Formats: sequence, C-alpha cells, structure tokens
Amino acid sequence: MWRLSNRHAPFISRTIRQSHFLSRSDSQASILLQKNLIQRNNALYNYGSGAIRCTIFDKNGQYCPVEIKRKDLVTQHELLPRDLRKIERSRKNDLVPSLLVRQNGILISLLTIRALIKPEMVIVFDSVGSGISLDSRTHKKFIQDLELRLNNQAADNVNKDTFPYEFRALESIFVSTLSNLSSEMKVLQTVSNGILEDLEYSITRDKLRFLLVQNKKLTVFRRKALLVREMLNHILEQDDVLCEMYLTDKLRGKCRSQDDHEEIEMLLETYYTHVDEVVQTIEGTISNVKTTEEIINIILDSNRNQLMLLGIRFGMGMLSLGVAIWLGSLYGMNLENFIEDSSLGFIMVAATGMFGMSWLFIYSIRQLHRLQKMSLVANPNINIK
Repeated sequence: MWRLSNRHAPFISRTIRQSHFLSRSDSQASILLQKNLIQRNNALYNYGSGAIRCTIFDKNGQYCPVEIKRKDLVTQHELLPRDLRKIERSRKNDLVPSLLVRQNGILISLLTIRALIKPEMVIVFDSVGSGISLDSRTHKKFIQDLELRLNNQAADNVNKDTFPYEFRALESIFVSTLSNLSSEMKVLQTVSNGILEDLEYSITRDKLRFLLVQNKKLTVFRRKALLVREMLNHILEQDDVLCEMYLTDKLRGKCRSQDDHEEIEMLLETYYTHVDEVVQTIEGTISNVKTTEEIINIILDSNRNQLMLLGIRFGMGMLSLGVAIWLGSLYGMNLENFIEDSSLGFIMVAATGMFGMSWLFIYSIRQLHRLQKMSLVANPNINIK
C-alpha cells in the first residue's frame, strides 16, 4: 500500500484548507447573488410595499383617502400585477403615458395623474415623485373638478352632462392634463421670447447659456406633448379598445358593435386636437430658437472672418513696410557709393521706398478682394434669366 511521507503532510493539509476556503467563498457568493436577485425582483414588481395610498371616489363624487393592499387591489378589480408597476414605480421623469382597458376598468397613467376608472368608482393613486405634491394647488383643483364632474347634479337637465360615469372621469383627467400642458407651455414660451428679444440687442455669454438651457426644456416639453398625442392617436385607431371603454354598458349587459363608439371617439378627438395645437405651438417656439441660434452662428462666423481679414491686412501692411525698411537699411550701411555724393540721394531712396511699399500693399489688397468675391456660376459675366 502506498503511504505518504511526513514531508508531504504539510502540503496536503494546506491544500485541503484552501479547498475548504474556496468552497465556503463560493457558497457565500452564491447566497449574495441569490439575495441580489430577490431584491431586484422585489424592486421591479414592488413586492415589498404592502399598501398603496389612493383616493377613492364613489358614484356620487364623494371621496376619501385610503390605503389599499396591493393583493386586494389586484384581486378585487381584476388587474394583473404588472399593471401596477407603472403606478408604484413612478418617477419624476416618467413621461410615457399609457391607457390600459381591462375587463371592468380603465387604468390610465397620464403625466402626473394615475387612476383606475370603474363603472361606479374612480381610484386616484398618489403619485409619489411625480413632481406635484398632494397639497399643491394643481392636485387640489383636479380633485375638485373630478368631484363636480362625477357628481353631475344640475337644477335643469340642460346643464347636466349626458356622458357615462367613466367618460366624465376620463374627461376630467384630460382637462387637468391639458391645463397643465398649456400652463407649462405659456411659461416656456414667455421665457423663450424674452431671451430672444434680449439677443436682438446684444449677444453675451450668459444669454447664450440661458438660451441653451431653455432649448433643452422646450425639447423635453415637446417630447412630453408628443407622447400624449401619440397615445390618443393610438387609441383612436383601435375600434375594439374604444368599444371596451364603455364600462357602464358592459355592466348592464349591453353589447356594442365594433363601429358604435361615437361618444368616446368625439371625446378623444377633441383633446387630441387640443394637444396637437400645443405641439404645433411649442414646435414653432423651438423653430424660432433654432433660427436665432443659426443667425447668431452666422454673426459670429462673420465677426471671426472680419478678425481674420484684419489680421491679413496687418500682415500685408508689415510686408509692404518691410520693403521700405530694407531700402533704408541698404542706404544706411557704411559703404561708399555714388548716392552719398548726390544731394538728391535721400529723396530718391525715400521715394523709392514709399513707392515700393504702396505698390506692394495695393497689390496685396486687390488680391485679397479677388479671393473674397464669390459667384454661383463659373463666368460672373453670364446673366441668369
């Protein structure tokens, strides 16, 4: 039988300890990886939050703030767990709107408003991190408007809204969204026009920096308005979705044909037109900003060219002056020549130097002017009719 010698025992024991250490580190790494995956899944589907804050409106428009468990919200209202992911994981820069039609409800996420519309109930979710707090004037105005529209009580039947309950809730959400877009558009447009008017008098570095920041804000707002318009356009192209939005009729057991959706189609087309007007207005403002930027670049290029031409003229003047300096240096050398004996020597050298300097300068300026001339045709003498 093969036996180990005493000198091999330390090496074998050290190898065994290293293998145990590696196996233990591998097990710890696998445990950490599993924990990270669980935390990521919980963050993705927000399993950790047991309740969601919201405001519930009944069929008469009365509301009360409550907290609903996530499981109860999914089971009672026949939703899918992934439907609540956009509501729970809301962010300030979450600009993509969505409108999902389910069996007995409409789940809408439109900028700062996230709500679930039922045939006789509206659940407005508290959008954490959406940029508008629950105590803000905008949110309070939306809650009041939604309460009045859902109540729908009037002394006479003339002023009473004939839309179903779910359409009145949708209209209130669209009105609030359009009001927010219009207010933000007016602020951006006023600031942009002020900067553009200031740039007409003087161009400074601070004004250009403000114009750059304002252009970024206009681009973000344009993207926001475009997404809302695309969402409305996408819904208008789907006849089956428009028919499914009649929740009251489905609750009463009334079946609608695929083409019978005039009310909701007219409602969506109206707000599509208003949002399209906002998009066109903001695109006009962006076009004015880009035109001003192009004009500023042209002015700066022209100034840069003028500075280059000024430097070239100075260079030509120094070159021309070099001829006179060269002649003066020759005349001032301590060498004997016939010019020293003549009384007209100084006048001849000075006149020759001035003539050479002037001729060289005029010739250089003419060559520079020839280079500056541009023509659209090969022969400038050809007349274009």
